[in-house]
This record gives sequence, structure tokens and C-alpha cells, in this order.
Amino acid sequence: MAGPSNPFGAVAADYAAFRPTYPDALFAWLAAESPGRTLAWDCATGNGQAALALAAHFDAVVATDVSAEQLAHAPPHPRVRYAVAPAEASPLADASADLVTVAQALQWFDLDAFFAEAGRVLRPGGLLAAWTYSLLAVTPEVDRIVERYYRETLGPYWAWERRLVEEGYASVAFPFDPVAVPPFAMAARWTLDQIVGYLATWSARRAYVEATGEDPLPAVRAALAAVWGDPGEAREVRWPLFVRACRKPAR
Repeated sequence: MAGPSNPFGAVAADYAAFRPTYPDALFAWLAAESPGRTLAWDCATGNGQAALALAAHFDAVVATDVSAEQLAHAPPHPRVRYAVAPAEASPLADASADLVTVAQALQWFDLDAFFAEAGRVLRPGGLLAAWTYSLLAVTPEVDRIVERYYRETLGPYWAWERRLVEEGYASVAFPFDPVAVPPFAMAARWTLDQIVGYLATWSARRAYVEATGEDPLPAVRAALAAVWGDPGEAREVRWPLFVRACRKPAR
């Protein structure tokens, strides 16, 4: 999901194909906590994954992203309007949105400018929510290979903003009073090729290839295949989901 520097436009199709989906319970909770259900703004929507889920609960969703390539892979929906725009300058009117969401993208923003924009766009009592996830969990054997790939192979190639993801946005100073969030998790059933496709979308892998001219993923796939068993067998994959939320004052 692209931020101001648009690091993900070139792999928009892979993002649409291989990124995990967020739980329905999260969107039901966001809608219940919003002061109304007239309009939601999904910022840095990428391929529209969160926007489409929000459309089940809101009359209208404005879904923006700086990457036209990402938006080209977003499915149309009668209640979703897509627009190319940076996080810090949306096309929404003042005090028009009941909810502002950011899925797995807050780390790419100019936070002061974005929080000011969210405050402008939110109606009194409106909710701002951002969430992120880090490493997946499958089995101890698979997890060790993925973690080694993440920390040792790709470690030097992650952007510094990645630390905000690893800490679950804990150090980010949100602009309004915090809202307590119940626990949420993501889950999927994936084959070996789906896991490898997901690992291919990591931004540090692209940085590694650009810096070295070599792709580290074939070796990782071979290591995973050695512990996976039948490559066509789908296994449960889980990610912890870290959600931060705050509410604009009602007056």
C-alpha cells in the first residue's frame, strides 16, 4: 500500500494477489465505534482491500492512494470512489468523514501533515484508526526460515520506517484521545506458492535485488519446500494485528 514515495506501484498486481485480508470483525467494530455511517475515508488504500470491506458498513467510501498502479488493481464497487491523492492532501471536505482508516501504510506518511488532514476531514466525534501486522506464523520450522529471511538476509535492506511496523505503531503519538481496541488477528489458508508469493511482495526484497543483482527468494523457497511437505497442501497462516485508534473531540 503505497505512501508518498510510492514504493509499491511496480508490484501492484502481486499485492492484489498475495496480500492477506483483514478480519470482518475489525470492520464491524470500526463501524460500531464511528459516530455515523455516511462516509469513510480509506487512506493509502492500495488495491482497495480495506475500502471494499468498509463499503459493507458505510454509505460511501473514498479510497485514496498516491499510486495509480495500485488503484488500477482495485475492484470497482458502487459505494467506493477511488482517487489518486497523497495522504496529506485528500479530496474530502471539512468535517465530512465519520471514519478515517490506514491499513499497513502509516509508516510511510508525513505524520504531522497526515494527522492534521485527518483532523480536518473528520466530523466531530469521528474515529481515526490505523493498523499493521508483521511476521506470519505457520509452524516452528517454517517460522524460523521466514524470520531468518526477514532479519538476516533482508535486514539491512528494510527502510527505517519498518521499525514502526515492528513495534505495532506503539511509539506513534496519535492526535486525539485514544480508543481501546479489542484484539484482532488475521488468518488464511495458503499453499507453499502463496507463501512465496507473499514473501516476494516485501519491499526489502526489491531493495536487495536492486543492490546485489541477485534474488534471495529461490533459496528461501527451497528451504521452505524441505519442511512444507506437499507443496499443494494449504496450511493455516496467522498474523497478529496491531490496531491503534483515537477519536476527534465531539466539540
